[in-house]
Amino acid sequence: MDPASCEIKLHSFFRSTSTARVRIAAHLKNIPLEYVYVNVRQDAHLEQAFGELNPNKTVPVLTVKTKEGHSPIVISQSVAILEFFEEAFVHRRPLLPPQTDLAGRAKVRELVGIVACDIQPPTNRRILQKIKKCGSSPSMEEWAREIMDAGLAAFDKLAKPCAGRYCYGDEITLADVVLVPAIGNAVRYGVDIAAYPTIHRISETLAENEAFKAGGWQNQADTPEEERLG
Repeated sequence: MDPASCEIKLHSFFRSTSTARVRIAAHLKNIPLEYVYVNVRQDAHLEQAFGELNPNKTVPVLTVKTKEGHSPIVISQSVAILEFFEEAFVHRRPLLPPQTDLAGRAKVRELVGIVACDIQPPTNRRILQKIKKCGSSPSMEEWAREIMDAGLAAFDKLAKPCAGRYCYGDEITLADVVLVPAIGNAVRYGVDIAAYPTIHRISETLAENEAFKAGGWQNQADTPEEERLG
C-alpha cells in the first residue's frame, strides 16, 4: 500500500498515550496523517457520531480510504494500528526485527504487551474516573502509580538482557514506541523512572529523537497552550 494513494485519518487526543504510540510510529515511518481531534475532556468520544465510528468510544481510531473507492478501513485499537502500519507499509522504516529474527519479534511484542495490556488498561481515564468517584482506598493517584510502577519494573527487567541503544538492540522498535508515552504518564503520577536504569537511559535517548518529539503530547495541535509549557 502506498500512503500517497490513501486518505489516512487519525482520531486523536493529545494526552492519550495510546494515540501517542500511533503518532510516533507514523512519524518514524513517514506516514502522513490527517488529524481529527477528539476532546476527551469534554466527552467528545461519548457523542453518538463517534460511537458509530468506534462502539468502544475510545481513541485512537484510524481510518484509511483508498483511491480505488473500497469501503474505508477502520481500526480502533492502537496495537492493531501499529501492526497494520508494519504490514501495509512494508517499504517504510520497519519497527519490528526482521522475519529472520522470530525470537526478537516475539520479544518486542512481549514488551509492547506489558504496556498495552498490563499497564495502560487499568490506568486509563475511564477506570481512574470510576475509582475517583468511589472515593476508595487506594486513591486514584495511588492506584495508577502502583500499577505503572510494577509494570515498568517488569518492562525494565525484561528489556535489560536484549537492550542496546534501544529496547531491542540498536534499532528503534514498537517496544520503544509504546514505552516513551507510558513513561511520560508514569512520571505524571509520581513514578521514579530513575529506579529503572535500562528504560530510564532509553527514554532519555529517545527524548532527543525528532519523531518522538513530534508525536509527544506537548506538541499536538490540540494541546492547550498552558500545558505545552508544562
